[in-house]
Amino acid sequence: MALRFISLLGLAGLCFVAWLGSEDRRRVPWKLIQWGIGLQLVVGLMIFLLPISRDAVVWLSELLNGLIDASDAGARFLFGSILVPNATPVGPAGAGRWIARALTDPFVPVPGDRLGAANLDLGYIFAFRSLPQVVFFSAIFSLLYNLGAIQPVVRVFARFFRWTMGISGAEALAGAANIFVGIESAIAIKPFLERMTRSELCAILASMFGSIASTVLGLYAGFLRGTFPSIAGHLMAASVLTIPAAFVMAKILVPETEEPETLGQVPTVEMAEEERQSPMDSLILGALDGVKMATGIAAALIAILGLIALLNLVFGQLAQLSTSSFVLWRIIGQVFQVVTLQNIMGAIFLPLTFLTGVSLDWPELWISSQLIGSRFLETAIPPYIALGKFSQDGTLSDRALVIISYVLCGFAHLPSVGIFVGGLSGIVPSRRKDISELAWKALWAGTLATLMTGCIAGIFFYEGAAVLGR
Repeated sequence: MALRFISLLGLAGLCFVAWLGSEDRRRVPWKLIQWGIGLQLVVGLMIFLLPISRDAVVWLSELLNGLIDASDAGARFLFGSILVPNATPVGPAGAGRWIARALTDPFVPVPGDRLGAANLDLGYIFAFRSLPQVVFFSAIFSLLYNLGAIQPVVRVFARFFRWTMGISGAEALAGAANIFVGIESAIAIKPFLERMTRSELCAILASMFGSIASTVLGLYAGFLRGTFPSIAGHLMAASVLTIPAAFVMAKILVPETEEPETLGQVPTVEMAEEERQSPMDSLILGALDGVKMATGIAAALIAILGLIALLNLVFGQLAQLSTSSFVLWRIIGQVFQVVTLQNIMGAIFLPLTFLTGVSLDWPELWISSQLIGSRFLETAIPPYIALGKFSQDGTLSDRALVIISYVLCGFAHLPSVGIFVGGLSGIVPSRRKDISELAWKALWAGTLATLMTGCIAGIFFYEGAAVLGR
C-alpha cells in the first residue's frame, strides 16, 4: 500500500519537476493536466484490474508474440537453426516427453558444454535474433499502413485525445500516430508543421521521445518474454499511456501562448494517389526501411557502448590512484573506485525512480535507477536485456519488473535527439531553429512522461495479479 501511495504522489511530483523547468511558470495548463492524468488512470485501471480489458492485453500479447515467432522463420532460413533455434524443443513431444522426463535423469549442463537442456544452444545472439525482428515488423506495418488498416485506428485515438485534453487536432493526430510509428508520424501532419506554434512542436517531439514505434516493439518484447510472457501487450499499452503523459509534460514545460491552426478539429490528410504502392512493393520497401533501422541500431550500440566502456576504462585507471603514496591522488582514486557512467546516471535518476514507487528496498531501488538512468545514454536495448537477466535471477520483484518495463518503453535517450531533430527538420526546414531549440525540452518531457507511465503501473499493480501472463 505504501508503494502504491508513493506512485500516486509521484504523478504530482513529476509534474512539479516539469513545472520547475517551465518557460512560463505562471501559465499552468490545469485542465490538460487533470484530463491527461485522469485518462492515464482510467487506462491503467483497464489494463491491470478490469478482467475484460486485461484479457485483451493478454490476447494482444499472444498476437504480437506470434508475429515475433514468425519473424524468426526468415532469420532461421538465413542464419540456420543453431543461431536461431526453433521455439519448439527437439525430442519426444506430448506423452512421450512426459514419460522421458519421468523415467530419465534430468539433463545438467557442465561449464563449457555447448549442449543445452533442449538442443544445441549458443545463447541469445542479438544480431541474429533481435535485429531481424525489426526488419519483419517494419515490413508488416508498412503493408498495413499502405492497405489503410492503421489510419482508422489512428484517427479514433486522435479524436479521443483532442476531445479529452483539448489539444490541437494536429498534435492529437501526431500523438496517435506515434503509438504505431516513429518519426513517420510527422508525415501525417506535414501540411501544418510550418505554421505550428512552439508549444505544438514541443508536444509532437515529446510524444516521439515518450513512445515507441511498433517496428521495435518485437525487439524489446523478445528480451522479456521468458519471464514476462504478456510483455508485448503491455508495451503497446505503455505506448498508449505515454502519449497523454507526454502532452502533459510538454505543455507544462512549454505552455501554449498562441492559438493553434487546427484547434478544435482533427485534420484529414489523405495519402496521395502517387504515394500508394502495391501490397508487395509496400512489404519490400518496409523491409528495406527496417534494414536501415536495424543497421542504425547496430551502429549506435557499437558506438555508444564502446564509448561508455572507454570512459569507464578511464575511470578505472583513475581508481588505481587509490594506492598512491600522495594523499590527494589517493583520495581521487578512492572516489573513482565507485564512479562509472552507470553509477552516475543511477544517482541522477534515483529521486525520479523513487517517485515511481518501484521499491523501498535499497538494492532493488538502486538497480532500478541504474536501469532507468542508463537508457538516457545507451538506448533502451541494453537496459531491457539487463532487466531480463535480473528478472530470471530473481534479483528484481515482479512489481519492479513491471514498472521498469513501462518506464523503459520509449525513445527518451540521447541517440534519438539527432534522429528526431534531423527527421523533423528535413520535413520542415523553415522551422529547423525552433526544432533544435525545443529538442532538449522535448527529450526531458518524454523522459518525465515515461516515468509517469511507470507511476501508473505502480498504482495499479498488486502482488498475485495475472499481469505477467504466466
